[in-house]
Amino acid sequence: MEATVTRTGTEGKTWGGGNDPLKVSYGKMMMWFFILSDALTFSGFLASYGFARYKFSNSWPIADEVFNHFPFMHGVDAPMYYVALMTFILIFSSVTMVLAVDAGHQMKKAKVTFYMLLTIIGGLIFLGSQAWEWKNFIKGTYGAIQTEGGNILQVVNKEGERVAIADFVTAMPRERVLHERSNGLWFVDEPGVAKYQVSDILAGFEANPNLLVRTQELTATGEKVVLTRQESMAKLQNEAVGVIEGANLHHNEYGNPLFADFFFFITGFHGFHVFTGVMINIIIFFNVLLGTYERRGSYEMVEKVGLYWHFVDLVWVFVFTFFYLV
Repeated sequence: MEATVTRTGTEGKTWGGGNDPLKVSYGKMMMWFFILSDALTFSGFLASYGFARYKFSNSWPIADEVFNHFPFMHGVDAPMYYVALMTFILIFSSVTMVLAVDAGHQMKKAKVTFYMLLTIIGGLIFLGSQAWEWKNFIKGTYGAIQTEGGNILQVVNKEGERVAIADFVTAMPRERVLHERSNGLWFVDEPGVAKYQVSDILAGFEANPNLLVRTQELTATGEKVVLTRQESMAKLQNEAVGVIEGANLHHNEYGNPLFADFFFFITGFHGFHVFTGVMINIIIFFNVLLGTYERRGSYEMVEKVGLYWHFVDLVWVFVFTFFYLV
């Protein structure tokens, strides 16, 4: 008795689930499904960011003041330059991926290898650049004073230029020692002792009459409110409770802490996608070198990973717009 074999329609290269208007392979169809679902995920994250920014629009950090670093140019105000360079590198890697796919259609192994290598290098440079951006964001540049209500106060001179706390404050000798697991509460190491205290800030501020306090609130023209000298002194004496340097998931020297939360989560999630894409590209690259796709007679795997790479680049355009431009 012969066994009955049920055909699903997916035995060949083209998807057989009924009428197929796209005429694409099963693998490419699944890649499109994944891209669609991932696009919805990123859309939810960016929509949440947009709602948060709208709600706290009067205290949101100014991107030009946050992302103004450039490698080997310490102290130079270069707003958005390095982020623009990162974006250009990632978009250019999409161009090299297109060239790799086109070379695969022409069965030109050498060109596929070359353009895949350039795509991998571009992805690695972008990841390194993003790590450098994170480092500067976490470390901070100027520092800020935190108030009782959780807001931050920044120090400027009379020309409105930011002044680093370390430039006018000298830390007083402290008897306070760092808690370690052996003597700390609940056997947990303390992250660190604050470098400056409020008394240090007040003493340094009083000794420099050229300094003023700038709040995180924005004016109608999008500039932060700068207090008078008398208002600045009163603000520090009555509301200052601590010093913040850099940004993390709890504090943010640039403004509203939600900005740092969204920045770490969304750019980190995108960075994970880029890292995954680089790893997959490396695997495909070695398969190209080994002649795997040459023997198959098709470079479709290069095309499928190319779809993912273009999606990652497109998402970055939206992330770049939301965090750095708007």
